[in-house]
Amino acid sequence: MRRTQLIISALSKYIAGFLMVGLMLFLPAGTWNYFNGWLFVGLLFIPMFLLGVVLLVKSPELLEKRLRNKESESDQKKVVGASLVMFLAGFIFSALDFRFGWTNVPMPVVIAASVILLVSYGLYAEVMRENVYLSRTVEIQKEQKVIDTGLYGVVRHPMYFSTVLLFLSIPVVLGSWIGFAIFCIYPFLLVKRIKNEEMVLEEGLAGYKEYKEKVRYRMIPFVW
Repeated sequence: MRRTQLIISALSKYIAGFLMVGLMLFLPAGTWNYFNGWLFVGLLFIPMFLLGVVLLVKSPELLEKRLRNKESESDQKKVVGASLVMFLAGFIFSALDFRFGWTNVPMPVVIAASVILLVSYGLYAEVMRENVYLSRTVEIQKEQKVIDTGLYGVVRHPMYFSTVLLFLSIPVVLGSWIGFAIFCIYPFLLVKRIKNEEMVLEEGLAGYKEYKEKVRYRMIPFVW
């Protein structure tokens, strides 16, 4: 993909994501005066833009891979579909929670969740730095090799670990325990995704079975 096309594709998805999140939050909230919503938008989209610029300059190939989101594995398609429903419900009910005052998250907890969200973004960026084969879809790429250094020496799927921190912090930043309960579904969806992904990697990636013996934990250190 040429750089101009890549920039257009990245900006299109960025703007579409911004508008979608805005609709899912401020429409059900019934107001623009939703501090937690604006806080989340800033925490999500400012680092996202900066990371996109860095990838465009230093690793446009990786940026192109991250923009691809069409799964070929049937099991993965089911997980992606279930995740989409969960995200929609989580955002919408978080906004409704604000509108009707069902639950309340203390501001110190919101601040702590904001820090966790930023830390998870940092971990996500580090994973992308370590693994040039990182893709949003489950696939074996040409000349792909097993990465076993850095965070990959701790868990086999550090990207998923970072997204668990990210997505569980989101509804807390939004000030909703109801949203948090909905987003708690996400780790369980990842379990199914990881099991299928590891089957694909074992069959098509040389050295992955040995890597599994070396690094025992899939996603959460000392837990699973």
